[in-house]
Amino acid sequence: MEFKENYTQQLQRLNEYQKAAVFDESSACLVNANVGSGKTTVLITKVMYLHYEKQIPYEQMVVLTFTNKAADEIKERLYALEPEITEEQLWGFGTFHSVCLTMLKKMLPVENLGYTKEFMVMDPDEELEMAEQVILTYQLKIKYKNRLKKRLEQKSSKYQDDIEKLKALLKEEKRRQDKMTFDELLENTCKLVKMSAEIEEVSKKNANLQDNENTGMQDISWIIVDEVQDSDEKQLEFIDCLKKPQTCFFAVGDPNQVIYSWRGSAFHIFYQLKTKYQATELTLPVNYRSSSEILAVARCFMQQGGNLQGGRESGDKIQIRNMYDPFQEADYLAGRIRELHASGLPYREIAIFYRLQNQSEIFEHVFEKEGIPFEVSLKKTVKDIPVLDWLIRVLRFSVNPKDKSSGIAALADKRYGLGMSVKEAEKTIDILSETRKTQTETPQSEKQKINSDIRKQMLGFSQAYFNAQSTTAEDLWNYFSLENHLHPTTASYVEDRICVMDFLERMTTYQKEQQKNVVEGFSEFLNMASLYGTNILKKEIHNENDTVKLMTLHASKGLEFSHVFITGVNYGLIPLQTKSFEEEEEEQRLFFVGITRAKEHLELSYYTSPGQYRAAPGPSRYLRMIPGNLIEGQEKDRESSATHLQDLKRQILAERAEHIELQEAGKISGGKNPSANTGTKNISVGNEAVTTQKRRVRHPKYGTGSVVREDDMMITVDFDDYGEKELMKMFGGLEELP
Repeated sequence: MEFKENYTQQLQRLNEYQKAAVFDESSACLVNANVGSGKTTVLITKVMYLHYEKQIPYEQMVVLTFTNKAADEIKERLYALEPEITEEQLWGFGTFHSVCLTMLKKMLPVENLGYTKEFMVMDPDEELEMAEQVILTYQLKIKYKNRLKKRLEQKSSKYQDDIEKLKALLKEEKRRQDKMTFDELLENTCKLVKMSAEIEEVSKKNANLQDNENTGMQDISWIIVDEVQDSDEKQLEFIDCLKKPQTCFFAVGDPNQVIYSWRGSAFHIFYQLKTKYQATELTLPVNYRSSSEILAVARCFMQQGGNLQGGRESGDKIQIRNMYDPFQEADYLAGRIRELHASGLPYREIAIFYRLQNQSEIFEHVFEKEGIPFEVSLKKTVKDIPVLDWLIRVLRFSVNPKDKSSGIAALADKRYGLGMSVKEAEKTIDILSETRKTQTETPQSEKQKINSDIRKQMLGFSQAYFNAQSTTAEDLWNYFSLENHLHPTTASYVEDRICVMDFLERMTTYQKEQQKNVVEGFSEFLNMASLYGTNILKKEIHNENDTVKLMTLHASKGLEFSHVFITGVNYGLIPLQTKSFEEEEEEQRLFFVGITRAKEHLELSYYTSPGQYRAAPGPSRYLRMIPGNLIEGQEKDRESSATHLQDLKRQILAERAEHIELQEAGKISGGKNPSANTGTKNISVGNEAVTTQKRRVRHPKYGTGSVVREDDMMITVDFDDYGEKELMKMFGGLEELP
């Protein structure tokens, strides 16, 4: 058979370490895989080996990944070998959350927990909105509302307020609206699997009792996990829940790439699993990605011992460059990229890394002016695209009348909805829900209103499309009268329309491919939108577009490029200022991840005048950790036209200020400029500044003041009576003033 021949060829390409992992017969095995050592290849080949050699059906495997991209890559490799494989056979191949979603929808009695099979997935922001609505409805007394998200996650509280009552009411409200959070997907799956195991145990004790709750969980032969070091507590519990004594366990990971502690992962997880399952530990030491010089630099930042071997020949030494400021660097990189591209290097093989997302702004401006094609990895959520956020709310209520919070948000939206007050929107949604539920006649006073706008369309969608097997994006555009809501006279209309039509096209295509009716297919797609955010709209940044890639160090994980430029290697940026030894260690691991993305050429740079309030001038200690014999030479301030750079600065700063002023006036929509999402502020670079209208805020202790600067985490406010104070956004307790 052709697929068997392809599998055999794949085996022949493996090295001795990779073969040892694939052929391992242990009931539990952990593979400590160095960067660039082919761990994904090993994982996929392991699946093939189990299927072809050990005759394990695909449906008896659960293969868990942390990204949709990784899951798709595994499935595509299998489909390429065996095109006849069905989606049902690969039900257990996907991210933790997507596999849980499949199990809850198709395999487990979710009704036992008070949900229906039509339940929807809600993201953390939506849960927070629901919590705030519950607080208002029940007049709850909650302290520190600015930290509400964190307080809801905590198991206990030291404050005397209604937080525990809120948790109980919120849980009940989610059931009432038939919605689950990401964490609840994992928690509820574990609950039901355990219930199923108890039923199975009773069945074994009583031969006459039939197992009516046959979920198929007892048929799982193998659990296989990719990037296992990124697992959090709930994900580990899910693995443990699925793993029965006879279930085998195989996982690959790299402790040196633990960079998501804020998401619950920890350095010790790899070794915790090894002890718990008495697992065999194997290694993949050979890196096939990077040159020997780059690997030598990487070893300086490894925390987990291990033998990082090189599988490639020598290459260029590492370059360290001293730049005056980010403007000079952007100017230098524009010229350098043009040279590389002229020599035959595709733009897509060039990447620029930085620590904070707002550092991309200057690169974007300069590259636009210089005509260099680029993409920025923003890791956006749907919330960052207002028109899409609104449309999804409309669609979620339309397919699920229990989803009151989505309906309220859709009607209350001032830009695209009806601009109702939350109270008025809630009353309207209650009327719509009751009308659907009882099929009673709507009061004449309200009926007139409902028939005149989007309320009519939302109310009648399920009935209109209940038996429909297909529809088009254009039909949906007309059905919801979206032309009226996107307002053709606004500057954002064209961009909004493209975004909406793209989403509707993808949703209708998905529904047809799944061969489900419109309502069911749309519900599935909307759940995927909650799980995967904007990735559902377009390919991720590592696509084949011939563009230079701009991204944070976090976003670079899992990618590789021929030429990598890591910018801003100043203390306060790389690494960030930390408060604990654990945080410092993670910053070092993050730098290690960035270094090991490079295949042939690695360039590191720092600023003598960073223009970042948190960054210290001069090189980071990380640069002093690199042996001199690995460095080609430290370039001093690069000669360039001072006049040219000053003109460039002034032009960019002036444009940025104009953009902000126009946005404030409502003449343009938000765009790539990060400052567009944060309102007006002082913009400072070096000794130059462009002053725009200040945002005014109020603090419970310091009173009123003006925003001086801010980034993703911190905000600096010049208070009228206390001077400048730097606050963490999450805990700042700031109130925006009109």
